[in-house]
Amino acid sequence: QVQLVESGGGLVQAGGSLRLSCAASGSIFSINAMGWYCQAPGKQRELVARITSGGSTNYADSVKGRFTISRDNAKNTVYLQMNSLKPEDTAVYYCNAQIVVRDGMSWNQRDYWGQGTQVAVSS
Repeated sequence: QVQLVESGGGLVQAGGSLRLSCAASGSIFSINAMGWYCQAPGKQRELVARITSGGSTNYADSVKGRFTISRDNAKNTVYLQMNSLKPEDTAVYYCNAQIVVRDGMSWNQRDYWGQGTQVAVSS
């Protein structure tokens, strides 16, 4: 069993900062890409930021220059530093990881999601 546990969400004023963390645990062989997605009420879930196992990153245009994704491979953890927060950043943020796990007699990559953490930015 593999679990992704997120932490760090909350309520902050516009211009403030939050740091989200997501730790993967369980029967993990390796972790490839990890990322953060957000879903605002009435909207589809969308990519915020993504980081590969080698450290390459990509960001949604709306967060470039304000958010930074990083990971600690030794801890199987991904972080999202969110600065200069805006009311439009308000959403539930989900961690995603592509994790290689034992699958019978072989190893396969599977997609895992965290439970989500609420970020609310007041104006």
